[in-house]
Amino acid sequence: MLQNPVGKRYIMHNDTISDFLAKLKNAYMARHKSLTVPSTNMLSGICKILLREGFIAEVKNVTTDGHKMLALTLSYPDRKPAIEDIKRVSKPGLRVYVSKKHIPTVYGGLGIAILSTPQGLMDNREAKKKKIGGEVVCKIW
Repeated sequence: MLQNPVGKRYIMHNDTISDFLAKLKNAYMARHKSLTVPSTNMLSGICKILLREGFIAEVKNVTTDGHKMLALTLSYPDRKPAIEDIKRVSKPGLRVYVSKKHIPTVYGGLGIAILSTPQGLMDNREAKKKKIGGEVVCKIW
């Protein structure tokens, strides 16, 4: 069991991406200002994309009790949550891959889809520009 800086204990399951997305969505719904999650390369990549797209305000790498963590500062433009909804697309039991021709557009272009490609994590717009497909990790709007 890991312990976050606020003193609450939580258990990470096998699917760290789903856990991260659920915690992020719940933190926005509860109007929290920050969130701390365990650090992995995949979660760091997702956070960089969310930071670049303006869905979160800040990402910091911190160490708590010898565990590497990501401290996220959530963004509330116009006093509304930056993230309205998050959907996990590709799951451990059912992977979803798309070719360059079938990269999804999310919420009429207002949202993003995060893809894991051979060239690394990228959003759907960047993947369309580079004409490269991959695994659709999640959709955020």
